[in-house]
Amino acid sequence: MNLIKKALYLSITILWFSSGITGNLYAQMKSGYRFGINLTTMSIKRNGQGIAAETPVGIQFGGMYEIPFSRKFTMQSGFILTSKGTDYKMDSQDHSLAPAYFEVPVQAVYYCGRRKFRVSFFTGPYFSTAFGGYKIESEGMKDLTFGRRNYKDLKMLDWGVNAGTALNIKSFVISFQYGVGLRNVSPQYGMNMKNRVIGISIGSLLPPRK
Repeated sequence: MNLIKKALYLSITILWFSSGITGNLYAQMKSGYRFGINLTTMSIKRNGQGIAAETPVGIQFGGMYEIPFSRKFTMQSGFILTSKGTDYKMDSQDHSLAPAYFEVPVQAVYYCGRRKFRVSFFTGPYFSTAFGGYKIESEGMKDLTFGRRNYKDLKMLDWGVNAGTALNIKSFVISFQYGVGLRNVSPQYGMNMKNRVIGISIGSLLPPRK
């Protein structure tokens, strides 16, 4: 949770700093929403041996804001609820993990094109904390447990890097991104599990009302 707080403080500090430099930047700050689907999986290794993982479908939704530094360069962040996880087979048993995360992306954006129709490219880190989810095993469906102890299902915190592109038609945004988790989210000895997510979303970014 401390990592998420630091990410939030960083985003707020950048916002405050940029708005303090010039009221014009603050006046151009945009905010909005996004929602879409995730094609989620994990890279899984047990004792160094890879395990094949499937790609189930999840969802994402939340709020976004954008701070301009020039006509072509901006910073975006937000507060996203996103589902991740995967299905896999181990020791002849089927397993399914579906954790839900509260995620804070912090990404640099480059725009090209005209104001009414632009293409953007973005990349940057994300920080997330799990707040729920379920697993399916031979015993049936159960709630996921989170923590660092060996008997827990997953660690609570995750972080990684997002990169992608978006079509911006006036205030309407269609985004395609790929997220790579950098943390091993499995607390179990000998297991290595890292999130991988392809995200497709639609949303909007609007300037503040005058």
